[in-house]
Amino acid sequence: MSAAPGWHEFGDGAALASALAQAVAADLRAAIAARGCARLVVSGGRTPQAFLTVLARQVLDWARVTVTLADERWLPPDHPRSNERLLRSTLLQGAAAAACFVPLYRELPVASAVAQLERELAHAGLPFDVVVLGMGLDGHTASLFADADGLAAALDPQGVARAMLLQAPSAGEPRMTLTLRALVSSRRLYLHIEGAAKRELYESPRLAGSPLATVLAATRAPVAVYWAP
Repeated sequence: MSAAPGWHEFGDGAALASALAQAVAADLRAAIAARGCARLVVSGGRTPQAFLTVLARQVLDWARVTVTLADERWLPPDHPRSNERLLRSTLLQGAAAAACFVPLYRELPVASAVAQLERELAHAGLPFDVVVLGMGLDGHTASLFADADGLAAALDPQGVARAMLLQAPSAGEPRMTLTLRALVSSRRLYLHIEGAAKRELYESPRLAGSPLATVLAATRAPVAVYWAP
């Protein structure tokens, strides 16, 4: 990691969502100004919902933005637990609906789906401009769970795959996840965490050796941690 992560603390989730949305939007505008396009990776789950909703209202040229997810449950997009469904109801609304969305779930056999996704991610190009990650109370990020089969390959810094389908007993459904190679290939990385328990874990020696710690140690991008109670 290039430098110690910057810590940004807020009084509540709404204030965090507003500040993080403004910071990410500024990064995307800068990328569009510099290179004509921007590439954004966001996370699903409950924690980022307010952030994604506020981000959708930011003024920028959304048609020049490519958006994908850090991970996805291997479920169709109309399933209540689908991250794609969450994204379409929060971020991909209004002007932001013009963004190019690269879904992780495909109605294809797994091998075909992974190959198709790899082609699309290669076409979108690396590095990403912004990656926004979360953290579970077990230290996972994206769907890089400590008990996942294939975790070593997904976290291999010399690996060539950008995405892998992993199965972890603690995760329930199989998960398509971006790998270490993809997640650390970013110009800017944000970690969005909320609640006292997650702050305690983040600041604890227990985080060492976790998938999140591995990602943070491997990235050369500036890292900013956004936290609210």
